[in-house]
Amino acid sequence: MARILVAEDDRAVREFVKRALDHRGHEVTTVEDGLQALTVLQTETFDLLITDIVMPGLDGIALALKMAKDKPELRILMMSGYSAERQRAHNLDSLIHKVVPKPFSLKEICDAAEGALAGKF
Repeated sequence: MARILVAEDDRAVREFVKRALDHRGHEVTTVEDGLQALTVLQTETFDLLITDIVMPGLDGIALALKMAKDKPELRILMMSGYSAERQRAHNLDSLIHKVVPKPFSLKEICDAAEGALAGKF
């Protein structure tokens, strides 16, 4: 079991990911944007951050850069429905595990999360 933080501004996607990972036995906390994620990450410890790339306030790329500096042991998985944004994130290959394209299936997001937790790049 892992502690996972999901930062996603779309409520339906956030709840889908939470339910999928809860079902696999993980402890999942959700937040609506990158600023909320920063606040939670300053006070709690997680094994994995799953973040949308495009969010209001602080986007997933800025969040990943900050976490890579402040918590280099934290594994990071990104999600995006925008191909241009996915390409931007690929420049962060050394910091993130993978970018999962939306829409994704329950199995795809769970496999990506568990791959990131296992350190499989």
